[in-house]
Amino acid sequence: MVATPIGNLGDITQRGIDVLKQVNVIAAEDTRRSRVLVQHIGHHSCEILSLHEHNEDRVSPLLVRRLVAGEDVALISDAGTPLLNDPGYPLLVQAWEAGVQVVPIPGASSITAALSVCPLPSQPFRYVGFLPSKASQRSQALERWLAQPEALVFLEAPHRIRAAVEDLAELTTRRLMLGREMTKRHETYYCGTPQSILNQLADDPRGEFVVIVEASDDLSMDVAADHVLSVLIKELAPAQAARLTAQICGIRKKEAYRLALQRTPDASTDEAPD
Repeated sequence: MVATPIGNLGDITQRGIDVLKQVNVIAAEDTRRSRVLVQHIGHHSCEILSLHEHNEDRVSPLLVRRLVAGEDVALISDAGTPLLNDPGYPLLVQAWEAGVQVVPIPGASSITAALSVCPLPSQPFRYVGFLPSKASQRSQALERWLAQPEALVFLEAPHRIRAAVEDLAELTTRRLMLGREMTKRHETYYCGTPQSILNQLADDPRGEFVVIVEASDDLSMDVAADHVLSVLIKELAPAQAARLTAQICGIRKKEAYRLALQRTPDASTDEAPD
């Protein structure tokens, strides 16, 4: 499993170069992109085999047979560390099952690269890959993950990044850092509240994004809000209790109302606070 650069070709490790030059075959997500890297390291006579999400079920057994026969295979993705939101999992599992030695060749990863320059609290963190593409599913997933105190790390495509940040602006006051085009010519970082980042983002942004939502300081605010709400909801309607809890504890009305509905699941959503 050989990590490749996420943008700058100079980021491939010497060990990665040595391994790619020694193996019998390189299994690559996109052979056209991979040939650029192979030419960059001066490896001009190399078998490059296509392995992607549409053919990996068919190609993986063929590669495992070659591995069992004694050949060496390197798996690479288009960019970064293999299997982090990239094809190759069936090959990995089948190689293990066949008793083949599987070795990681560490290197670049957009996730760890972004975390290494993030000025926001980001330990511990939860990495969730790409968000769901459908708006309702994306919002529900974010709401579920933001209920946890750890930092949230995800990837997002350029045509969906504004919608994702708009969802975050609705759901949380926690700050974000966005990394765009990392290690490339137009490398850019944005840091601040969701609304401030929306003001900075282009209407039609380019490049894949890594998004880090800062970790909560601790659970004390959630605990305090839950306690205040438990007292108020005995005397008030859920929406009224949520509004007062939000004012007292400094949390968003929607978050307070979500807590209120957990305590009164039969309450009508027609009175939800803005």
